[in-house]
Amino acid sequence: MDPGLLDVVERSCHELLEWVGFGTLTGLAGKALMPGRDPGGAVGTMLMGIAGCIMGCGTLAFFTDGVRVTPISLVGFVAATGGAFVILLFYRILAGRFFIESEGDGTMHRADRRRRRRRLIG
Repeated sequence: MDPGLLDVVERSCHELLEWVGFGTLTGLAGKALMPGRDPGGAVGTMLMGIAGCIMGCGTLAFFTDGVRVTPISLVGFVAATGGAFVILLFYRILAGRFFIESEGDGTMHRADRRRRRRRLIG
């Protein structure tokens, strides 16, 4: 096998493991910042963290001029955690966990009242 190709494969595997590892850490940090119960298990947290890394570091790299942003740096970790937090926030908004709809006369559905009561108790 060509030594140059082997070096490229090794570097690519290293970067993949770096994104998965820091994606998991930033996903956990994003879930820790957001209060309440969160959906998804370990795989969901990892995927949310990886997407947060891409979104946060990509946004930071877009708005800063000539700076290389990686998730290993402190600035990259903060940006990636912010990206994971924003993804979780949008998920909760789109899933309807922040808002409870009511009927036209101001009364809520019975299931909405139960859900709201559970949220206030637990």
